[in-house]
Amino acid sequence: MEIKVLNTANQEVGTVSISDDIANAPIKSHAIWETVKWQLAKRRRGTHSTKTRAEVRGGGRKPWPQKHTGRARQGSIRAPQWVGGGVVFGPKPRDYSYNLPKKVRKVALRSVVAGKLSDGSIIVVEDFAFETPKTKQAVEFLKNLGLENEKVLIVVPEFDENTWKSFRNLPNVKLLEIDGLNVYDMLCYDKCIFFKSTLPKLEERLSR
Repeated sequence: MEIKVLNTANQEVGTVSISDDIANAPIKSHAIWETVKWQLAKRRRGTHSTKTRAEVRGGGRKPWPQKHTGRARQGSIRAPQWVGGGVVFGPKPRDYSYNLPKKVRKVALRSVVAGKLSDGSIIVVEDFAFETPKTKQAVEFLKNLGLENEKVLIVVPEFDENTWKSFRNLPNVKLLEIDGLNVYDMLCYDKCIFFKSTLPKLEERLSR
């Protein structure tokens, strides 16, 4: 599959080919769902914590005698049935992450890339860099491509401080290194801009 390569002024300067195995890959929606679920589970901090009756402060004294009051017997004001008492089987800190096979993750990423290619949501641009951090130039670049009102994911070959600083204040833009490309981020953004030099690494990652 041939994709046109644009410069920062939105002028076509050439084409680049992507393997048909990637461009025409079948969309495996279940693999995508599993991968997104896995990614979001890994992000959870799992710091939630409730107190059991043993951990709630107070309640060591029996509130009233066992007999002759006419009331139901109680041993502690921190028992679960009391307001302010402990919680039964409540959440405790835990790790939500789990393992997902690499093959499933690769199939999911290939499916998302194929889907984005088919609907024209992937744009390839010539590699460029900012001499100094300039958000104004970053906005101008997006305007030239007609993406100023879109949610845009920009995939770069490696971290560049000036490029990162130029885009970081734009609320609908995220910069990502090709090694960190993932299913969830690609789905969250309307358009994906790939630097030309990232494509060989993308093909290598999806083919091996």
